[in-house]
Formats: sequence, C-alpha cells, structure tokens
Amino acid sequence: MHELEPEYAAAGGDADLKRWRKAERARQIAARLAIPADERRGHSERIGEALDHLLGTPDGLTVSLYWPFRGEPDLRDWAAGIAARGGRCALPVVIEPAAPLIFRRWTPGDPLDRGVWNIPIPTADAEQVMPDVVIAPLVGFDPRGFRLGYGGGFFDRTLAAMPRKPRVIGVGYTAQRIPTIYPQPYDIAMDVILTEDGVFGA
Repeated sequence: MHELEPEYAAAGGDADLKRWRKAERARQIAARLAIPADERRGHSERIGEALDHLLGTPDGLTVSLYWPFRGEPDLRDWAAGIAARGGRCALPVVIEPAAPLIFRRWTPGDPLDRGVWNIPIPTADAEQVMPDVVIAPLVGFDPRGFRLGYGGGFFDRTLAAMPRKPRVIGVGYTAQRIPTIYPQPYDIAMDVILTEDGVFGA
C-alpha cells in the first residue's frame, strides 16, 4: 500500500482527494485544449518518434492505443506505421461501468462504432485481443509514474485484472507533470511516460 503524502493526510482524506483530483483534471484539460492545434501535432509526432525508439521493431506485437479525445496526443498516423511494419493495433472498449476494458483489434481505416462519450471504437465483430503494450493517455502525471486519468478507474481496473501484465506506457505533454497525484492503493504506475520532451521513468 502506498504511503499517504503528508499534504493529503492533512487535507482531510478521500473527500478532499476527490475534490482535488476533479479540479486538477479540469485545469489540466483546459490547459491542454489551449495548446494550438499545430503545436499539438508537432508534440504528437515527437511522441511517436519516441515510441518507435522505445519499442523497436513492432513485428509480432499487439499495441493498444486510444482514440484522441479533448486535446490528447494524436497517434493515429503512428498506428498506421505499426500496422505496416508487422505489428497489430487495438483500441480499448468500455463494456459496462465499473468493469475492466476489453481490447478489439483495429487497423486504421477499419469501420468504427460510437462508444462511451461518443469516442469511436472497433465494431462488435472485431477480434478481441490481449495487448503486449498498452499506451494510456494522461490527464496528469507525477515523477513516480502515476497517472491522473478521467476518474472512471478503467485503466487501473483493467491492468489489475489482466492475466499477464503488458508493458504500460503513459503519453501526454510535459506541461501535465505535477508533483504528485496522491496515489492510492488502486493506482497503478506506468512503466514509462513519454512526452514531447522524451522519457520520464525507466
């Protein structure tokens, strides 16, 4: 169990943590959306280059990405390169609230349905797969590799339930780094975090 940060312990516990995380999410998302679109594109390209360096040859790997949402790095062009070099791509799918995600195979250009929050997902007849690498978007992150997400707990719940642990890579922008997310026992640290400025973590 992670030790509680002194600031969190003094703040009053779970209710204060929830309020803080909600406010921090709103602040981070607003800042992310304020980044000009061409600057975000440049950041996304650099993150894709860093992923290539980190993963090496993708032949035989199944890599789960995400559909970009509210200013997140857009890795769809990078995904096309993975598929062209012998790797397989997948997208996460919400089946029901408070349940682990599943992963369906996806190749750029495949037909898509609308999922939760109207985010595109592979159609129900797409192959369900188990990824070797999970790339998770960040709302915020801290120096220990803990990820602040959207608050649904989907990624943590999914990683905890998977029969074998994939390599987990968080991606976001350097400006999203904060001193701590006040991690709790259910929070799972990323193996590595990539931003437009390179690698945080090992």
